[in-house]
Amino acid sequence: MALLTLIFHEPLLLFPVSFFLLALSAWIGARGFARLRARVAESGEDFRVIQGATLTLLGLLIGFTFSMALDRYDQRKNYEEEEANAIGTEYVRVDVLPAADAARVRALLRDYVEQRVQFYAAADSEALAKIGAETSRLQMELWSAVQKPAAASPNPVMALAVAGMNAVLNSQGYTQAAWRNRIPVAAWVLLFLCAVCSNLLVGIGMKRPKESSILLMILPLVVSVALMLIADIDSPRRGVIKVVPQNLLTLAASLRGSDR
Repeated sequence: MALLTLIFHEPLLLFPVSFFLLALSAWIGARGFARLRARVAESGEDFRVIQGATLTLLGLLIGFTFSMALDRYDQRKNYEEEEANAIGTEYVRVDVLPAADAARVRALLRDYVEQRVQFYAAADSEALAKIGAETSRLQMELWSAVQKPAAASPNPVMALAVAGMNAVLNSQGYTQAAWRNRIPVAAWVLLFLCAVCSNLLVGIGMKRPKESSILLMILPLVVSVALMLIADIDSPRRGVIKVVPQNLLTLAASLRGSDR
């Protein structure tokens, strides 16, 4: 299971592995199964029905899986925007706190935004662990910096600052959950098995496989590219298509400018 997870979550690794296995399936179908190929020649219509149905199912599975990956990508982008909005709103709301507390919270929020930007750029587990530890520390300090003055002077105005800080902390949790939300390995396995069967049937259906060896590689190549694209969109850190924290970057620049 760990090996499958590694393959399906690494787009650049998935492409060569899938192309090799799918091309091998097509080649086995074209060069083997002599008896089955003879039957196909006799009852070609029945075979075409099965082949067409399998290819249609493969297309549907690729479409559904691509939709799953795209939904998760959009979710990550939306949570990045919500997180930037929550931090920016709280930065304004801390005006209701005493001047010293407000200045401290603003300084902590500026550091917090920098950590959130680094979260999107980090690629290795060691960097992520450091960012996670620093983020947790800043969250505790932020909550303490808001909670103490609110407890000393409880009123509806102070409650705005507390509610805003709660939104900041919750938005980080939602973002974290969205980044962990990946296409299940079971869905990948089902898709891959259907792709293997489809290429096997295409190979079996070739009338002159020796003369059509190049054509035999087209379907494995196209399907492998589609699988790599799906894995790329579904991989927040490993792929080429990444969520750029544009809203957080804009907010960080704005907060640095307001500090001057």
